[in-house]
Amino acid sequence: MKRSEYKLENMLGMNYYSSDADGIGGKLRSVPEDFIVEEIPVNFTNTGPYTLCKFIKKSWEHQHAMREITNRLKISQKRIGWAGTKDRNAVTTQYISLYDVSADAVKALSIKDMEIIPVASHQFPLSLGNLLGNKFQITIRGCNPNNLCENVASVTKDIASGIPNYYGIQRFGAMKPVTHKMGYHILRGEYKEAVDLYVGDAFPYESDEIKKIRSDFRETGDAKRALFELPVHLSYERIMLNSLMSDRENYAAALQSLPPKLLSMFVSAYQSWLFNLAVSARCEKELLLNEPETGDHLIFSNGRIDTVTDKNLPTARQHIKRNRCCIVAWMPGKTMPVTPGFLENVMLEQMKSDEITAESFASAADFVKINFDGNKRRISLSEEVSADVSKDTVILKFELPPGHYATTVAREYMKAEPEQMV
Repeated sequence: MKRSEYKLENMLGMNYYSSDADGIGGKLRSVPEDFIVEEIPVNFTNTGPYTLCKFIKKSWEHQHAMREITNRLKISQKRIGWAGTKDRNAVTTQYISLYDVSADAVKALSIKDMEIIPVASHQFPLSLGNLLGNKFQITIRGCNPNNLCENVASVTKDIASGIPNYYGIQRFGAMKPVTHKMGYHILRGEYKEAVDLYVGDAFPYESDEIKKIRSDFRETGDAKRALFELPVHLSYERIMLNSLMSDRENYAAALQSLPPKLLSMFVSAYQSWLFNLAVSARCEKELLLNEPETGDHLIFSNGRIDTVTDKNLPTARQHIKRNRCCIVAWMPGKTMPVTPGFLENVMLEQMKSDEITAESFASAADFVKINFDGNKRRISLSEEVSADVSKDTVILKFELPPGHYATTVAREYMKAEPEQMV
């Protein structure tokens, strides 16, 4: 294990690399075509009220893309569904579901850097996680040429054995990583603080002009002035400011004016941050990710959950070695369906420090209108990666299960400033 030296990664709980090899450096996404992802869809029923579309986009932020589609179709955002969110600075292929929208209406759409192709009908809407996985092709340019082949080969071997299965930086906001902080404020019922954070805090690379507008809003709370001055592309800030114009100082209503799926992502990002902290705490104690400890929870291929005890520890080790199961951590929510082990206790201790409880998640669920039950996630990511090295460029090809992050793989190779990956 090697400790990350980057403040942003440590802030997001991504404290360790599994590989001790030197980082190859370089930059990811020099152009959108350097990050290609293709969704592996579930089987479609080919009957029902939902039109399933193959959706190809370049350089579109996910939520903005979905909003643009629904606006063009003149339908509610509740009528569009997707199985996974995709990166902005990339070329992505995924599937979306549209309720009671004809294939002809979809074919009539013409949106720059988007291609939307009706492919089937479906009995159900697509929802997060409703996919088989994703295929990636990632190009890292400008790598350190010293021992490049050897370092790439070393990391590739480590990834096959297992690396920390962190939620990647884009889970927290690629350019402004504050989604978990938004979730923190929502869970604590601090709606004004959440609005002030989202509208009033600047992106690191924004212009001085926008930074001043945000700072002025932080200082004065003048929604009318901020709405007039902020550029149109900051649509979510403008949605909240417009709500405050209509209902002054009703910060709860301002947050609830955002798309529900975006609002729910804030709360789940806090859960993701807790998970990253727990995985890093395990690494800190030099406990192996694929070596069970008493109190760990295992998930088997048939979905069965088991808890490791002193008595069954040798058997658990054999099951993991034979790839019959893997270690998971349960992220707290309204419920904690297992007896907490080391990983869960790390998260519960952080919640205690943050003065957040299971009841906080229940209140957030009522506020957002989406459940926040406890959820499980494997702590180790083990995948076969095909790596092609040419001069100072490395091309990686691999597949990942739903909800896993390609940047978690890329960072093991690069060990570079996280900003070089977004």
